[in-house]
Amino acid sequence: MHVVITGASRGVGAALKAAYEAEGHKVTGTSRTGGDGLVALDVSDAGSIRAMADALGDAPVDLLVCNAGVYLDKGHALDDGYPAEMWAEQLAVNVTGPFLCVQALLPNLRAAGGKVAIISSQMGSSTLATGNALIYRASKAAALNLGMNLAAALKEDGVAVGIYHPGWVQTDMGGASAAITPEESAGGLIERFAVLTPETTGCFETWNGRAHAI
Repeated sequence: MHVVITGASRGVGAALKAAYEAEGHKVTGTSRTGGDGLVALDVSDAGSIRAMADALGDAPVDLLVCNAGVYLDKGHALDDGYPAEMWAEQLAVNVTGPFLCVQALLPNLRAAGGKVAIISSQMGSSTLATGNALIYRASKAAALNLGMNLAAALKEDGVAVGIYHPGWVQTDMGGASAAITPEESAGGLIERFAVLTPETTGCFETWNGRAHAI
């Protein structure tokens, strides 16, 4: 199996890469700067995405994990925070980036009858709105919506798309007091990806297999 993972230099992405490699799968992991066995990919740059796809050529991709993401507005206040440029940057990485990666790798996914996993967050659920982290929440809600629409658009091609909450993970983004380790999150996510099928395409699930409210 050939797995492509964006944002694989640390956290959940790195744990996913290590787990798949330990199982003997071919993994193309990416990071913004590359190096250490990773392909350089800036998901906010369409040219960088195109270059990554060109480098893969016609190699089939069994699973694309759109994991790269940023959380720039933590702690911002409504009265004076959330600048326009932060909206543009965060949406470019968290929403446009996954779309462009899927678009660029469509021939590879179709060739394999592959799957797409979009890492969203429970913070993108409208039922859990709390009035903070407005940009991040909006971007993850958009990523959820994007995944559901891609699922509909690609169903006839046999390419299943799932959207996932990775849990509250002990990463730079989640913090040291978070509930689970990257390895625990990755292990659960891998189980979810394995059972994703055209029949379950468009699902929004947690890392440990619960259906999540939209």
